[in-house]
Amino acid sequence: MRKNDKEILRILLDDHIDTDKYGLGINSFRKIRQDLGLERSRRQNHTLASIREDIQALREIFPLAGAREMTSLLFHERNKSVERSLVFEYFEVYESKLMKERKARRLKRRRFWAAGVNDLIAVDQHDKWKRFGLALHVGEDPFCGVIQWLRVWHNNNNPKLVLSYYLDWAEEFGYIPLITQSDLGSENYGIANAQSILRQWHDPRLEGSVQHRWMRSKKNVKPEIAWSQFRRRFTPGFEAIIQKGVTAGWYDTTRPLDVLVFRWLFIPWLQVEINAYVNRINNTRKRADRNKVLPHGPPNDIFTCPERYGCLDFKVKVQPEAFQYVREKFAPASDPVFELVPPIFAQYAGQAYIEIGSPQLNGANIWNVYRDILQRLHGITTADGSQDYVDAVDEWQVSESLQDQGGEHDSVPYPLIEGRELFGGDEQPRDDGSVYLGGVNEGWGLDIELEERLDQMDEADEFEPDELQGGLVFSEDEEDLEGLEERDDW
Repeated sequence: MRKNDKEILRILLDDHIDTDKYGLGINSFRKIRQDLGLERSRRQNHTLASIREDIQALREIFPLAGAREMTSLLFHERNKSVERSLVFEYFEVYESKLMKERKARRLKRRRFWAAGVNDLIAVDQHDKWKRFGLALHVGEDPFCGVIQWLRVWHNNNNPKLVLSYYLDWAEEFGYIPLITQSDLGSENYGIANAQSILRQWHDPRLEGSVQHRWMRSKKNVKPEIAWSQFRRRFTPGFEAIIQKGVTAGWYDTTRPLDVLVFRWLFIPWLQVEINAYVNRINNTRKRADRNKVLPHGPPNDIFTCPERYGCLDFKVKVQPEAFQYVREKFAPASDPVFELVPPIFAQYAGQAYIEIGSPQLNGANIWNVYRDILQRLHGITTADGSQDYVDAVDEWQVSESLQDQGGEHDSVPYPLIEGRELFGGDEQPRDDGSVYLGGVNEGWGLDIELEERLDQMDEADEFEPDELQGGLVFSEDEEDLEGLEERDDW
């Protein structure tokens, strides 16, 4: 999260060390950090020469990364802590044209209001890679900006699959938000049904209500922003890698064997890269913005410790048996949609991968590995006792054909649970014209009790006006902010 020594020490003392028995001072902590080899940018003392090779390698995968993004990439991907001023200097020397292009961009400001962490989770699908046979899905907590999941698969419109993403995340943490939010579409029926049942399971007063908000006017804004950032920060380099195989004729989505090998090899590799992207985004403090009312800080830090930022947490703890019930009812693990490829095919592809030496995959070699596996699988015939493999490919091809023609696999597996909808939203604006889209008090927003809790948290804040706290400087002097981004402890 790029926190300075004082911030890290404060978290250790507050959350992880029994201060009645033990103590830890700033000097001792710094000695421990240095012994672990965790040096800051000044001690690492990088130069243009020491970062040039790394930036050139990163530029192949992240061609549009600016100074802020490149600094983060160097830290998370190359374990190098580099001052942003040095990255700016590198750009001025080696990438002056790209720097002018980035400065020409103009931001459009939009306003979003949320009540606290776990007020809602907004979900959305992304179809820009459908031409490659890849489909993406995201879930985000809009209040803190943390991406809860970003998944790639060969499908993103099956409600069982989409629900499994949500349940995987919720079961890991043991709780759910007050409501979920999505665009209209049957692919979101699973999440809407499960969310309503789980809320009613633990609060009988909600019986007969729908704890999911449908965005009927194309206003599921926060996930769209996440996709916009993904398209700029992650997509270009990886899309170029995939397009290379299509252009060369190595991968054709009309050839079943091509599709199966591509899925088996590329989807797990891309998911690893996407997970690294999500981890980097969630642990990177957003750009300082004086117009922003929501808290400033690394999204993961705000999400896990909202009280540290003077925020409320609305999470609803869920019993394990409740998770098990909705999973078995709406997203059973036996459904074929959860198969990357047919199991028999996966066995033969895995054997072929072992035979070529099980190479570590990266953007430079993945197409060579794909072609080697494809060549070996082409040689499998019924004559050498591989009838089960051939049958699996044939059955898969028939199943995919039925789905493309709108067959039984395309139908909605269960109806949408009906009930009274949440208050608020576009249909019920407040007296001042503002709109609340969350789930506090079934959509009405903060009440007097919750507002008093927020006031008490504000009163407990003992920081001086100019003290650096959580990445936000409390100062009315605009000049105090100049150059702050270049400080080692920002």
